[in-house]
Amino acid sequence: MVTILLPAYNEEESFAMLMPKLQRTMQTLNTPFLIVVCNDGSSDRTKELLGKFSKELPIKVIHHKLNRGLGETSRDLFEYAAETCDPDDIIIRMDCDDTHEPNYIPEMIKKLDKGFDVVIASRFQPGGGQLGLSPYKAFISYCANLFMKLFFPIKGIREYSCGFRAYRASKIQEAISFYGDRFIQLKGMGFTCTLEKIIKLRLLGARFAEVPFCLYYNQKLSTSKMVGNLTTFGYIVMVIMYYWPWGGWRTLKK
Repeated sequence: MVTILLPAYNEEESFAMLMPKLQRTMQTLNTPFLIVVCNDGSSDRTKELLGKFSKELPIKVIHHKLNRGLGETSRDLFEYAAETCDPDDIIIRMDCDDTHEPNYIPEMIKKLDKGFDVVIASRFQPGGGQLGLSPYKAFISYCANLFMKLFFPIKGIREYSCGFRAYRASKIQEAISFYGDRFIQLKGMGFTCTLEKIIKLRLLGARFAEVPFCLYYNQKLSTSKMVGNLTTFGYIVMVIMYYWPWGGWRTLKK
């Protein structure tokens, strides 16, 4: 069973493009799948479109009445998956703004089958790349990944900020059982949760791998939800919380 997690906020245009591609990809795998969408207080027609697609695809929708941000949305998605998945299942988390192409999913699953716990779609592996990012955004993204690699070196990872990942369900269940609500602790700090998850999983001994991936930012139809200053501040807070000599995250190892 493959469970696909999609955090959504005002993605009515993107869903029309993504869902048919996701359906075609999953049909080629010939395995049961479920799409779990957290509609994070969308004010457009996202809710209506999800109702339409749920007639054609196996979709479960979690609704937030108010926009709570990516941190709380990710928490709800991963907790739902941990509660409903079998340990041998696979969890895929991807963006639903059509910048992540579903056709990378089969290769990510093959990597999991080789014994890894987390597989990341990476722009920085040979054959990977990105299209449509302005030089400024590309530079900021590159610097952010260097920052993360400096403070949180993890074997097998070159791509820290991309949320397109495949997880072994048993490892997510282990993490939520161990950390509880602290698995995603910095919920109100923008996209910080994307990095926090892999740090927490690494402390539990997770094995990581990457597959080459192209980010199609030129296909993005919705507006960006990332608040750069907030996320940057979140990264700094994370460094402090990780290295804090009196009870930092490193002391939470099993």
